[in-house]
Amino acid sequence: MFGWLCVALGVAFGSAVVPLISAELFVIGLASSTSGVPWLAIGIAVATGQVAGKLLFYLAARGSIRLPSFLTDKLHGRRRPSARRERWRDRTKRLRSWLEALRERCHRHPHWMTGTYGASALFGLPPFMATTVLAGLVRMPMSVFLTAGLLGRCIRFSALAASPAMFAAWLQF
Repeated sequence: MFGWLCVALGVAFGSAVVPLISAELFVIGLASSTSGVPWLAIGIAVATGQVAGKLLFYLAARGSIRLPSFLTDKLHGRRRPSARRERWRDRTKRLRSWLEALRERCHRHPHWMTGTYGASALFGLPPFMATTVLAGLVRMPMSVFLTAGLLGRCIRFSALAASPAMFAAWLQF
């Protein structure tokens, strides 16, 4: 049982860092194939791994983690000017102004960001990756980030882990 929980934690961390891995499919597969692992333990392990992986993005957006120079040069525009880059900058000007307005609104209403991040952790909409980065950009307190993320993700993955057993019991009626 402990081995499966460690694997679940690792897969969840990997899925948080590399979005191509689906933690949801892993949880349903694990819960339906093994009967010795409690659904609540699976939910807690996967939630912990997910939030630990997303913490890296949160800290990077907050500026607490230094990114490699090849990434920061691209992010901060420390490259030679080119006509293509200037056209792209002109095309995305509206999007950048919208993001800046959203960031300012989050600074003015911190509880709005907490609610959005908590709903994203629970439902996955808006995308959890986006709200994680936005939480770092608006400097959401880390205690709020961890609490809302763990709570929402724990409920989400515990419900997913319990769903195969609930579905099997429902079919027997």
